[in-house]
Amino acid sequence: MEINENFKELLCSVKEKKPLVHHITNYVTVNDCANIVLAVGGSPVMADDINEVEDMVSIASTLVINIGTLNERTIEAMIKAGKKANELVIPVVLDPVGVGATPYRKETALKLIKEIKFAVIRGNLAEIKILCGMNGAAKGVDSEEVLTDDAKEVAKICANRLNTVAAITGVYDYVSDGNKVLVLKNGTKMLTRVTGTGCMTTALVGTYCGVTKDYLLAAAAGILTMSMSGEKAHEKLTKDQGSGSFRVKLIDEVFNLTGEDFVKRGNINEEN
Repeated sequence: MEINENFKELLCSVKEKKPLVHHITNYVTVNDCANIVLAVGGSPVMADDINEVEDMVSIASTLVINIGTLNERTIEAMIKAGKKANELVIPVVLDPVGVGATPYRKETALKLIKEIKFAVIRGNLAEIKILCGMNGAAKGVDSEEVLTDDAKEVAKICANRLNTVAAITGVYDYVSDGNKVLVLKNGTKMLTRVTGTGCMTTALVGTYCGVTKDYLLAAAAGILTMSMSGEKAHEKLTKDQGSGSFRVKLIDEVFNLTGEDFVKRGNINEEN
């Protein structure tokens, strides 16, 4: 498929250009996000002090904002960095972790969306529905939604309402720019047994956004990088290995991912 070849080219661009990915993210998964960006070929920086975020984002290729561990100090830094990125036409990616868990998270996410133009918003079905004013079932930072074809329509609606690329990850993944939807069917349940795989996926999305203006393609590439690498890591587990070994193998597989993996392994359907 032609689209698989496009992903192949994107991966080559990342490895060639080594985009600087500025993260304002959560402290639970910050190390894994940095390592996954390095593994795919990007260059991560984790800077969240309000006194330097404008300077840092000014030299970055993209900005990733993750609300997993909120506090007042970083919220203001997120807004300041996001506005500066918008001013400089640097793409900004949002991960609304657990947006439905507390009113504070929801208010923060909606404030960020009001203040900042996001190139991509990636979350689970419950998180994306809540951002768009729909009812979404969540348990802490996890979705209790059963991912069905309804997610395809939610992705399109959210993309149109929020003027962004909406990416819903779950059993299947749905990425929409408001017109077309890419349905991605790679992955493994083992990805749910390691904390931070969603955050790492968003970091990968941000990395690809740093080398293209086609944010639909970039979002799908980031998700596929994680899901295909997860498949390959799972396949290499021995019977006595578990989630710890899987985590290490996952980073290895991202590091060793090739353009041919997209062509041969990528399970992608484009729909309207």
